[in-house]
Amino acid sequence: MPTIGVTGIVLLVVLGLLLFGPKKLPELGRAVGTTIRELKSGAAKIISEPTNPQDKD
Repeated sequence: MPTIGVTGIVLLVVLGLLLFGPKKLPELGRAVGTTIRELKSGAAKIISEPTNPQDKD
């Protein structure tokens, strides 16, 4: 799976600044971080659930 390097991150930040402006960018960053955190915790809950219905007892 390809990863984003330093150049890619810099390009994303510059693009974000151009699209949303410097005032809106920190707010968007927090929203993305919160969303990623919620997705990870939801995935962890799904993975930790028993797959066999008989295991719930």
